[in-house]
Amino acid sequence: PDYPNIIIILADDMGYGDLAIQNPKAKLTTPNLDQLARDGIRFTDGHSSSGICTPSRFALLTGQYHWRRFHGIVGPFGKSVFGEEEFTLARMLKQQGYNTACIGKWHLGWDWEAIKNTSAQQRKVSDNDNRKAFGPDDFDWTLPVPNGPLDQGFDYYFGDGTINFPPYGFMENDKLVIPPTEAFDLRGMETKEGGWEFRPGPMVQDWDPYQVLPTLMEKAVEWIENQDGEKPFFLYFPFPSPHAPIIPGDEFDGKTDAGAYGDFVFQTDYVAGQVLEALERKGFTDETLVIFTADNGPEHYAYPRIQNYGHYSMGPLRGLKRDIYEGGHRVPFLIKWPGIIDAGQVSTELIHQVDILATLAHLIGFVLSDSVGIDSYNQLPLLLGESTDPVRTSAVHNTRADGFAFRKNNWLFLDRYTGHNTRVPNWFLEEHGYDYIDKEIPGQLFDLRIDTAQKMNLYIKYPELVEKMKLELELEKNRKHSVR
Repeated sequence: PDYPNIIIILADDMGYGDLAIQNPKAKLTTPNLDQLARDGIRFTDGHSSSGICTPSRFALLTGQYHWRRFHGIVGPFGKSVFGEEEFTLARMLKQQGYNTACIGKWHLGWDWEAIKNTSAQQRKVSDNDNRKAFGPDDFDWTLPVPNGPLDQGFDYYFGDGTINFPPYGFMENDKLVIPPTEAFDLRGMETKEGGWEFRPGPMVQDWDPYQVLPTLMEKAVEWIENQDGEKPFFLYFPFPSPHAPIIPGDEFDGKTDAGAYGDFVFQTDYVAGQVLEALERKGFTDETLVIFTADNGPEHYAYPRIQNYGHYSMGPLRGLKRDIYEGGHRVPFLIKWPGIIDAGQVSTELIHQVDILATLAHLIGFVLSDSVGIDSYNQLPLLLGESTDPVRTSAVHNTRADGFAFRKNNWLFLDRYTGHNTRVPNWFLEEHGYDYIDKEIPGQLFDLRIDTAQKMNLYIKYPELVEKMKLELELEKNRKHSVR
């Protein structure tokens, strides 16, 4: 079968308004991604599963909402979130003859216990730091680390795991390229905006976080250039940017009017452009489907960024990373396939990252059982222009166990008195006309047709609709099989 190559680029903490082509007031530029949007289809109502990263990455790769399994992120040296022989996008494509690779941020867990020494013990970092951490001698770095990307259908992996979590070093396949020999220490190095946000732990000597993104770019380009065209390939390229620490390379300083973060987004765009150029050099452009999206909304630094630079990373939306308001999970969503997907399209249809699995399954003729990818819908008819009917009319979003957002057509219901999990400064609420949140009202209801910014809570006005949405949410939460 003449299957297309597939590349999924996943930015980290990149807001809806950080894609310049969909934010007329942006103080930054994203020329490569803007061109990608013009060459394919841009969705203005595209979503991740969660307002934080591990859950969204799991949902994208499995085609099921994360909250059916868990809610939080994988911490330092955390276990894999995948079950044994979990059905994943990579495993499906590998079964269909694809070369598969993941290059970049994994953050879905490994079995670190397999290489931990029997005497391993977390210790206080220092007299001035009460946090506890493992040291470099607590692990046997010569051993392979199980339950990583290679066990989820990827033939090859290269990455730093998670840029702000130990161990600080590059992994290739299932081993550290260089064994860590030091405890985390970056004294003498500075971020360009915000804090390091690093957790203590083992570190490779002379580890330089500024080299993570450039190294991943080089590896991704090299991997593409090594493909011979005999087999289709799948590259999952999850960036560590523009997630904090905000550390754009020196050559990108001052490229935007949105400070160091804007420059980091510009570098993120540059890396995406290098991937696209590699496809062009190899003659793969016309036979490659490219998807660009992000795992969740922007980090809390987005609020002072508004004051300092006038740039709204969330665009016109309410909420940031962690929130179940739209700004927490409505993200950039671009798809390009030259000659197959008409260029220059802008779609307002609802689309979700869990839909990638069923869409690609239909594309390659893989029949999904109703017990896998249960939340995934085939969006191929929409992409190919074969139908104007909406494929997806509902979606469920969640960050923490105590709050769900249920979307049904234009209505959005929150089963919680607020959709905020990230603290919002008072000046922002006052300056943008957000009413005081009444904790006595147990939920929120918004009509997104007329209120994308989610300022008018209609919960009290439409009690019958609220009850209907509550019931449908519970039915969705208890569903065990696909309704495709």
